[in-house]
Amino acid sequence: MSKFTIPERVLYVCTGSKCSKRGGKKLYKSAEAVTKYFDETGGIEVVRIECTDRCDFAPVCNIQPDNIWLKEYSEKEVIKLLQKLADETSP
Repeated sequence: MSKFTIPERVLYVCTGSKCSKRGGKKLYKSAEAVTKYFDETGGIEVVRIECTDRCDFAPVCNIQPDNIWLKEYSEKEVIKLLQKLADETSP
């Protein structure tokens, strides 16, 4: 049986239809690559979710357990935040 690890933070990226059209799908792929590169400890996990039911604010993502919600974001903003969080989780 493989080891079950619990990350310190999880970035949930909505990839429902509106969010995907407005950059959610692209962000998901970029966020995964960025966390693998910057987060050496595995403290941040990126999870794709189907819908947050906040389509009026698409694209939407959130970071838990910090309860940070980002709406109508740019990919650059999220990448910067992930880099900052990865620095915080590093030993």
